[in-house]
Amino acid sequence: MSDQDASPTPSPAPPPPTGPPPKVTNRGRSAGPIASSNSDSTDIPDFEYYGAPHPRGVPPLTEFLDISSVDMMRRPDESNKLEHHTMFYNSDNLIVRRAQEFQVKITFDRPYDSARDKIALEFIIGSSPQYSKGTYIPVFPTQERQSSWAGRITHNSGNEVTMGITPAANCIVGKYHMYVAVATTYGIRRTRKEKSRDLYILFNPWAPDDAVFLDDEREREECVMTEMGIIYHGSYDDIAERDWNYGQFNYGVLDACLYIMDRSEMPITNRGDPIKVTRKASAMMNSRDDDGVLVGNWSGDYTYGVAPTSWTGSTDILLTYASSKMPVCYAQCWVYAAVFNTFLRCLGIPSRVVTNYFSAHDNDGNLKTDIILEEGGRIDRKLTKDSIWNYHCWNECYMTRPDLPAGFGGWQVVDATPQETSDGMYRCGPASVQAIKHGQICFPFDATFVFAEVNSDVVFYSRRKDGTLEPVKVNRTHVGRMVLTKTPGDLTRREITDQYKFSEGSTEERTVLEKADEYGCNREKSNPPLADVDLVVPTLEVNVGDDFELSVEFINRSNQQRTVDTYISGNMVYYTGVTRSEFLFRDPTVEIDPNQTVKELVAVKSSSYMRHLVEQANLHFIVTGKVKETGQIISTMKIITLHNPKILLEVSGVGRVNEEMMASVQFTNPFTFSLEGVYIRMEGPGIMAPKSKYYRMIPGGSSLTWTEFFTPQRVGTTRMIATLDCPDLRQVYGQATVTIKP
Repeated sequence: MSDQDASPTPSPAPPPPTGPPPKVTNRGRSAGPIASSNSDSTDIPDFEYYGAPHPRGVPPLTEFLDISSVDMMRRPDESNKLEHHTMFYNSDNLIVRRAQEFQVKITFDRPYDSARDKIALEFIIGSSPQYSKGTYIPVFPTQERQSSWAGRITHNSGNEVTMGITPAANCIVGKYHMYVAVATTYGIRRTRKEKSRDLYILFNPWAPDDAVFLDDEREREECVMTEMGIIYHGSYDDIAERDWNYGQFNYGVLDACLYIMDRSEMPITNRGDPIKVTRKASAMMNSRDDDGVLVGNWSGDYTYGVAPTSWTGSTDILLTYASSKMPVCYAQCWVYAAVFNTFLRCLGIPSRVVTNYFSAHDNDGNLKTDIILEEGGRIDRKLTKDSIWNYHCWNECYMTRPDLPAGFGGWQVVDATPQETSDGMYRCGPASVQAIKHGQICFPFDATFVFAEVNSDVVFYSRRKDGTLEPVKVNRTHVGRMVLTKTPGDLTRREITDQYKFSEGSTEERTVLEKADEYGCNREKSNPPLADVDLVVPTLEVNVGDDFELSVEFINRSNQQRTVDTYISGNMVYYTGVTRSEFLFRDPTVEIDPNQTVKELVAVKSSSYMRHLVEQANLHFIVTGKVKETGQIISTMKIITLHNPKILLEVSGVGRVNEEMMASVQFTNPFTFSLEGVYIRMEGPGIMAPKSKYYRMIPGGSSLTWTEFFTPQRVGTTRMIATLDCPDLRQVYGQATVTIKP
């Protein structure tokens, strides 16, 4: 046998490794660890020698300045917090905004002499401070020597010196340690590290050089400073609203927001860029793939957490996450958007919660929501998989977009609800609203997905016996019917649909859709002929537990008799459009005389839908039919949102700072059955921290009253909000306006 014919003897497999896996580090890839935690810090020596250490300890330094005290001027009523719009933050530390000067008062052991004394303020963030990376910044008082942050002496009297510091407009946002340093012949003498000299630097929407600058005072006041917001839900023709306490100034919330970025292991050096911060945070708000803040749950079973409809604000959620280091249960889209809004406003990025009615979840990017009908006109439930959310909440934040062509800065969509992955993680945005409106969906990030949410077509297909599909109706106006947000400085809603798309049927809209097609969106191009029979289901207002009558109007617009084989289906659906169960089905045959209207009345009993209720109680009716004479398919959809009973919330007392007041919640169970496992929550920004109360059972027809005392801490007008939540009844709210005087 030749050597070429010989086969090698297989080596035995290596034994499986035992013990814990080796810790993965940056060794071999970078010279040092990448600083990714704002809570980590480096201890800097009180005295730092030039060159080799002095052999006999610290030399005599009596001829040089010594620091007696440092005043950060951090009280809420002092100029720093007032001028930087941070006076409402419940924190003992100094909180300022970048690109704007703040003051620090230093007392020395003798008068400061600029000719012979060399001083500097040193600002350090993270565990590996480096001047080149912007994590170590010395600030000097003389014009001859300046760093990336400007410094100057604003007042010099006796032993006191007040120094003004202006952080760079693009500096890192986070928590810094500050030291006062004095240069001597032997080395640098500096203050010891003290928590009282820690300071927070935030984004600055008031500074023209900052990437988040918003040149509209009314909008800025709403989208940065307002704590109590309104989130819109319900359905397009029956809009509901709920109050939410963002609480961005509450004690511990700012630290919790910084912890979120630490938890994401976001490099410290990236934290001055609002594009990177918002994109990373949109992933961290949900727990999918990174153990982020909130666990999503649309099942209706919230045994191991708080029902999404029960939350009254973001404070409890953020503080729980920061203390437990575990994702908080549970959230749905408006909770994700509300907590994300708190995060953004807390760090100084202007933001607002936006609601899109009839929001398409387009997971294949074809801009179509497909509804499959059997040949006779009835919906094929097995083949119809796409869903349209009754509404969907996301956020808009304001910033420049230097990575995009001019004109695409301003409002950007960011969405923390985990729907689809983006670059391998559940996140969405920032996507330019201007890019979405003009069909420039090739721009980062995730503009295609958001474009589909407001521009998809609803296409009805008829399935032939051979399995092929024929489009029989295209509704190009159903999706993205209306986009709402809160009006700045008011309690009313503001429609911003025109910021996302041009008016339906306009020349501009057709141009935009053609442009989107160029980027790969395969919209339905066919235009099936319109049927000469119209279907109309009028809007109804129905309370939970009511019997009601559904009216279906058939309008014959032809000059001939029409006969329609009709299918009327009533379904209990989640607000995401996903069907839970069918509670009603009728299949009448309707005859309509020429140019006449016929009403088909369908009685809906509460006993048929109550046992199928899900939270946010939406009844979804789909009416389809086939016209015998023409073979045309007709269809319409109607969502009826069941209205829940209300909580009565009353506040009594004088309404003065530091004087005790009383809040009272009253509720009457309107049903004949008992409500079990009832949680009531109550809170108000600046007046009451979140409180909750548990009731094991509220018998049918009975009432309860819960009273809490509180002491307001802040002057002004605000709102107190309360929620009631139990497995049989979700989304019950109440609110009261409270005015606090000095």
